[in-house]
Amino acid sequence: MTRAWMAVLAAGALALPACSSDLPAEADKPPADGAPSSAPAASEFFDQAEYDRQLALRQATPEGPADKPWEQALRPEWVDTAQYEKDGPHKICFSNASVDNPWRQVGWKTMRAEVDLHPEIADFTALDAEAKDDKQISDIQSLVSQDCDALIVSPNTTLTLTPAVEQACASGMPVIVFDRGVNTDCPVTVIHPIGGYAFGATAAEFLSREVGQGGSVLGLRVLPGVDVLEHRWAAAERIFSANGVRVVGAEFTGNDSAKAKSIVSDYLQREGRIDGIWMDDGTAAVAVLEAFEDAGLEPPAISGEDQQQFLEKWKAEGLTALAPTYPTYQWRTPVIAALKILNGERVPKEWILPQPVIDSTNLDQYLTAGMPPLHYGLCGCQDMPGYPERWR
Repeated sequence: MTRAWMAVLAAGALALPACSSDLPAEADKPPADGAPSSAPAASEFFDQAEYDRQLALRQATPEGPADKPWEQALRPEWVDTAQYEKDGPHKICFSNASVDNPWRQVGWKTMRAEVDLHPEIADFTALDAEAKDDKQISDIQSLVSQDCDALIVSPNTTLTLTPAVEQACASGMPVIVFDRGVNTDCPVTVIHPIGGYAFGATAAEFLSREVGQGGSVLGLRVLPGVDVLEHRWAAAERIFSANGVRVVGAEFTGNDSAKAKSIVSDYLQREGRIDGIWMDDGTAAVAVLEAFEDAGLEPPAISGEDQQQFLEKWKAEGLTALAPTYPTYQWRTPVIAALKILNGERVPKEWILPQPVIDSTNLDQYLTAGMPPLHYGLCGCQDMPGYPERWR
């Protein structure tokens, strides 16, 4: 596992290939003469080698079942788990950072549904850290003392939770980390989609094509200092710079849709016109589009996510849109990984999952009538017991 990925995530159907692009992806390629965008400044959140790796992984062919992307892996390096083999039934424990946003709520429902598929899991004990580092440290310590056969951790933050994960590893039980990373290679496997650079670059490549050189884009970000979100923006800045796209601003919304709409309204009054909206989180996408409607303007090219309300508006209004994703189906993978490890089966040391992209050609595949506005289409839950009611 690369050091960059041990720190990369501090905070996110059929597998589809990521969108290819004929746009330049090189961070250091100069824009054309007269391009209005300057090269991005150096950032502690930018790692050139990891950036290059993630952009290349978008074109990698996954190994694993074609119809189960949550079991697939990109360029896996396998590890032997014979030392953890143990007869069932099993007690699986889970330390969860939080369920404080719709993405995590959909993921949590999907994880519990995965557990229900496995009668060999006799006990599934989960503790919610409520987005508090100190509580999660205490939770992990408590779970280590409860005779768990395997421990799954989705860390709240990277640096603070690393010692707690290392202590859990030292107990001798297998530890599986997913979604967010830690700065240690002691877990048996670390599970995540390709990453923030791939997400941000894919959205920026799309917008660069749509707005053209000299076109204007407003970046809407959630929070500063969160690695995966910083990586998304760091990649986007480089793509926009390389293609001469004018970034009129990059503002933090705090994941508040009303604030995002107000920011866009202010920029429209100031700029008069914005050609594209880049988002590192799609929660506020519909509110952003409403700002254009309120101003009597046509919707811009926009990047969002696989959230139901955005997909519905996209379909109904024929938007010029793209949705790079951070699929919630990844919540199935750690349960599967835990059972593989307890069966003594090999698993990838770094389990990199496909990161599909939704465009106009496959939009219908992820849009399901009757789902709640904040549901995520890439839950990988469509064939699970209780669907769709369990996710409503």
